[in-house]
Amino acid sequence: MATALDILEQKIADKEFLLGIIGLGYVGLPLSLSFLRRGVRVLGFDLDHDKIEMLHQGKSYIKHIPADELYIYVQQKRFAATNDFAKLAEPDALLICVPTPLTKNREPDLQYIKATAQAIARTLRPGQLITLESTTYPGTTVEVLQPILEAGGLAAETDFALAYSPEREDPGNPKFGTANIPKVVGGVGPRSTDLAAALYRTALEQVVPVSSTQAAELTKLLENIFRSVNIALVNELKVLCHRMGIDVFEVIQAASTKPFGYMPFYPGPGLGGHCIPIDPFYLTSKAREYDFTTRFIELAGEINTTMPYYVVERTIEALNQQGRAIKGAKVLLLGVAYKKDVDDARESPSFKLMELLTAKGATVLYNDPHIPRLRPTRRYSYTHTSTPLTKETIESVDCVLIATDHSAYDYDFIRRHARLIVDTRGVYHRLADGVTIVQA
Repeated sequence: MATALDILEQKIADKEFLLGIIGLGYVGLPLSLSFLRRGVRVLGFDLDHDKIEMLHQGKSYIKHIPADELYIYVQQKRFAATNDFAKLAEPDALLICVPTPLTKNREPDLQYIKATAQAIARTLRPGQLITLESTTYPGTTVEVLQPILEAGGLAAETDFALAYSPEREDPGNPKFGTANIPKVVGGVGPRSTDLAAALYRTALEQVVPVSSTQAAELTKLLENIFRSVNIALVNELKVLCHRMGIDVFEVIQAASTKPFGYMPFYPGPGLGGHCIPIDPFYLTSKAREYDFTTRFIELAGEINTTMPYYVVERTIEALNQQGRAIKGAKVLLLGVAYKKDVDDARESPSFKLMELLTAKGATVLYNDPHIPRLRPTRRYSYTHTSTPLTKETIESVDCVLIATDHSAYDYDFIRRHARLIVDTRGVYHRLADGVTIVQA
């Protein structure tokens, strides 16, 4: 006699399953689109009423997600979105894509995972697959998620499948998107691993099974810790190069000509985004349970966290050299997105720069072609609107601070009209046309 998981397996093989995606942000919405493109029906869940209303109208609130394509799927009734979590029993598989932030003390904040697990537990039925995609520490799936889901009497591996598969989104990357980025999958047992892998193979090009949920969880942390540590290295070298009178970007460019044993990382004003500034601390916290100190990770975090302070110090020095105090100075910050050519400002170092400069008495304006208005976040309550990047604006400020090097910026135009440019991204490499350009 076929079990509930056998029936689920056949539904996946026939592509006759309904997929539920919880959290329709920068991970959940692109993931929805990847499955929709392969003929899978998707029911999205989110607490944000405004997002739900926009999706009902076939509108997109993420720049790189095409609204016209979403509209077609909505009209075809292949895609719907709801904030009614009582409907969690309807999908055959549920992918959890909720935030995993840090507390004020940089400890893992699992409130969204726990709340989602409790909502699923209230409607959980035999034959469902639950997969966590949110970045977290090794052990979260079996230590936090599984007990909540099993509290009603159903058992993972027997009645329902449970797995972990880390999201690997890179907004703005023209080469790699959700569908062609290899998908790591680890289940709480072999049955869960096989079912989760089969599910992802219906929409994604390559699936990489691993031995456990813990291995899958640590895979994502290793990827982001690798970046954090290497960015910290070049950030530290940038400070040293300043003291030595060496152009760090020239050095990186020269080192990049080596065809083996080296890959370039670039310094900046600090770390941003939903992954690299946060994820490493999920492992440092878990490591303490094993009486282990992750010194490399914590040192990298310390270096990267201090970079906005270094940038502000360099800005003050540059203004002083022009006979201008930071107090009362007007600073135009270019770019509040956390990376080039995206509309995502989560954890952006630009917010810290704005805070520090304002505290020093400066008047701070910003321009970002991708983010016309700032919205309050967990840490900041800015509501500024983007200042038009005109000749008059540039000439009216004491300093232009390049925080994000968007392709849309006309850097020659900016150079021609600015009095002082503080460049944190290596856009300029020399003094030109009487304009002081300072690397920071």
